Amino acid sequence: MSAIESVWRQARTLALTPAQVASPLGATPYALRHAAVTLWLNGRVPAPEVADRAGHSVKVLLDIYAGCLDGES
Repeated sequence: MSAIESVWRQARTLALTPAQVASPLGATPYALRHAAVTLWLNGRVPAPEVADRAGHSVKVLLDIYAGCLDGES
């Protein structure tokens, strides 16, 4: 295990409940990127702005995250 992985595991243990630690929530630092994009979209940040922040085209963004939108099918 790398030093980063070790510190990340320790941080999750300190910041999350035991149930959350057992879940995939924030399992890797990269997972935070997905969480941020999902929060922005569900917070109604315009898709072009979210795509720009994430480094995606709007098409790729919506292809990947369309199922994450609250109230959308």
